[in-house]
Amino acid sequence: MTFLVEVVNWFLAPEHWAGSDGIPSRIGEHLWLSATITLVAVAIALPIGVICGHLNRGGFVSINVANFGRAIPSLALLALAFPLALSWRFPGAERPLGFGFWPTFLALVPLGIPPILTNSYVGVREVDRDVVEAARGMGLREQQVLRSVEIPIALPIILAGIRNSAVAIVATATLGALVAGGGLGRYLVDGLARQDYPRMFVGALLVALLAIAVEVAFSGLERVVVSAGVRGREAAEPQLGELPR
Repeated sequence: MTFLVEVVNWFLAPEHWAGSDGIPSRIGEHLWLSATITLVAVAIALPIGVICGHLNRGGFVSINVANFGRAIPSLALLALAFPLALSWRFPGAERPLGFGFWPTFLALVPLGIPPILTNSYVGVREVDRDVVEAARGMGLREQQVLRSVEIPIALPIILAGIRNSAVAIVATATLGALVAGGGLGRYLVDGLARQDYPRMFVGALLVALLAIAVEVAFSGLERVVVSAGVRGREAAEPQLGELPR
């Protein structure tokens, strides 16, 4: 009970809601870092998965190569990315990438790629071939078939992959604090160093709540961008192990 009182007092302290170490600032840093990594993972994985699914080739190699990043623990990737960020520099830059953002970025992008790549490939590949052939028979070109038929039908599966990737990145971005990064991971690392356990608890709680918020946000996005016909089709399909009525 005493610990919970300390946590509540920590939350209510005005100094924890202002400045660069305040809760709003740390949440903003965490969201910016996670959003940047997720967008880069989408930009890399989504086109590859969609094209491989449309052509029905290359998916096995692409997915297995991407899953190699998932097989390596994120902390190990961070340890590998850290010396790279300290030694590598952009062409024309005076300084190397350095601490903070770039080691975390290099470590977490491979974490975000596999779910997006796998879901986009499987989603497009599993679109009913009769529907695709009907679209071609109506005179649609391959790009039009992909853009107007396959992607809209596969969109729920694609969004599920992006959602899984975003939630995993939000939860794992706390590791960036180990290499002098910002975000909510600072509360965990600094709290451990100071033996300030309410600070650690608050950091862990905020990360969990932020991951839940991202999950809910993507669920709402799916209801907005997925057509009602596709949602109705999914609801009408029997689940695995359920007999059709």
